[in-house]
Amino acid sequence: MGWIEENMKSTHFRQILSQAISLGMVISSALIIWKGLIYITGSESPVVVVLSGSMEPGFKRGDILFLNMNNDPIRAGQIVVFNDGRDVPIVHRVIEVHEQRDSKEADILTKGDANPHDDRMLYTSSNRWLQRKYIMGRAVG
Repeated sequence: MGWIEENMKSTHFRQILSQAISLGMVISSALIIWKGLIYITGSESPVVVVLSGSMEPGFKRGDILFLNMNNDPIRAGQIVVFNDGRDVPIVHRVIEVHEQRDSKEADILTKGDANPHDDRMLYTSSNRWLQRKYIMGRAVG
C-alpha cells in the first residue's frame, strides 16, 4: 500500500505543477499581447471601456473603444481619451483646438456629446484647456 499512496501523491503534485505552469503561460501571453498593443498603437492604454453616458447616443456605457496615438495633430470632431490626473480616464469629443504657432503644442477643449457644457470645469489641471500630454489616445473603433 505504501507504494500506491506514494505514487498517487507524486501524480497529484505533477498535476498541480502542470496547472500552475499552464496558468503562468496564459498570464504571460496576455501580458505580451497587451505590451505589443501598446507598442503598435502608441497609446498607453490601447483599449478602454466607456463608463458614463456622457457620449450617448454615439457611445453607451460598456462600449469598448480601441485607441491609437500618433504624431498627427488633434483636430476638432475627434473622440479622444484624456486623463489629467483623475483616477479614471474620460472619453469625450474635441470641440476646439488652438495651435500655438511657435511650437507644436495645442490647447484642446473637449465636451461630452450628451453634456450641455464643455469640460473646462472637469479638468483637474489649473489650466482651462487640455494639452496633448494629457491625451491617452484617439478612438478608432
